[in-house]
Amino acid sequence: MTAPSVEGVALRHRLAERGLDRTLLLLLPAAVFVAGLFLYPFLYGLQLSFQPQDGGGVFANYAEFFRDGYLRDTIATTLWLGVPAALGNVAASVPLAYRMRGRFRGKRLLTTVLVVPITLGTVLTAEGLLTFLGPTGWFNRVLLGLGLVDEPVRLTHNYWGVLFSLIITGFPFAFLLTLSYLTGIDPSLESAAATLGAGWWQRFRFVTFPLLVPGLAITFCLSFVLAFSVFPSAILVGEPSGGTRVISIAAYHAAFEEYDYSMGSAIAMIMGVVELLVIALVLGWRATLYRGSTGGKG
Repeated sequence: MTAPSVEGVALRHRLAERGLDRTLLLLLPAAVFVAGLFLYPFLYGLQLSFQPQDGGGVFANYAEFFRDGYLRDTIATTLWLGVPAALGNVAASVPLAYRMRGRFRGKRLLTTVLVVPITLGTVLTAEGLLTFLGPTGWFNRVLLGLGLVDEPVRLTHNYWGVLFSLIITGFPFAFLLTLSYLTGIDPSLESAAATLGAGWWQRFRFVTFPLLVPGLAITFCLSFVLAFSVFPSAILVGEPSGGTRVISIAAYHAAFEEYDYSMGSAIAMIMGVVELLVIALVLGWRATLYRGSTGGKG
C-alpha cells in the first residue's frame, strides 16, 4: 500500500471516529432539498418582514400588527380553534387506539373507516358539512321535522363549522400516531399489573398512560400545528371576516389583496413564533411528567 493510500485510510478512520464517513454523504440530497424548499423560503420571508413597505424602521410591520386590534385578535381566534381541535382529536384517539391495539375481527375495516377522512381533503369535508349541517341540511331538517327546534341550528359559517372541519380532518393523524405509540408499549407490563390484582382502569391509569404521555404530547403538537394553520376551512365553513378570521387569513389578505408582501411575511413569522411557543410549553410539560423511555416508538 502506497503512502498516499495509507494516509487516506488514516484520514477516513479519523473522520469515522468523529461520526463523519461516506454514509454521511447520503444525507446530502436531503439536506439540499430541505435547504432549497424550506430553509431558503423561511430566511427570505424573515428578511422581507424587516423591510416594511411604507418605511418606519425594521420592526414597523410587527409594531403595526400588535397595535392593530383587528390583526392582533387573529392570534386568539386561531388559538381558540387550534387548541380545542388538537385536544379533542387526541382525547378521542386514546380510547379508540387503546381498544384497537389488539387483534380482533374487523380491525382492518374499522381502521380504514377511521382514517378515510385523510382522503377527503378540506374542500370535500367542507362541502359535506354544508350539506349535512347547513341550514337546509338533513340534520336541521330532522330537528325541524321532529319539532325540536323552531328554526335551523346554525352549525356552519361560524366557529363550530371550522372546529368540526378541523376535528374531522385532523383525527385520522392523531389516531394513527396514538395507535403507533400504544402498540410500542410492552403488553407484558399490563399483564404483570393484572397478576397483582389491578383492574383495567388501574392498569391504564398507572401503567399505560404514563408511558403514553410523551407520545400524546408529540401527537398534540402535530395536531395543533395542523389546526393552527387553518385556512380553507375558515373560509368555506367559517366567517372569514368575523368570528373565524384566523391569522393565516390576515397574512393572505396582507400579501395577496393589499400586495404588502412585507407585512404578509411578518404575520407569517408571528404565526410561526406562536406555534413554537405553544409547542415549547407542551414539551416542557411533557418533561415534568415523565423523563424515562416512552416504552417503544414514542
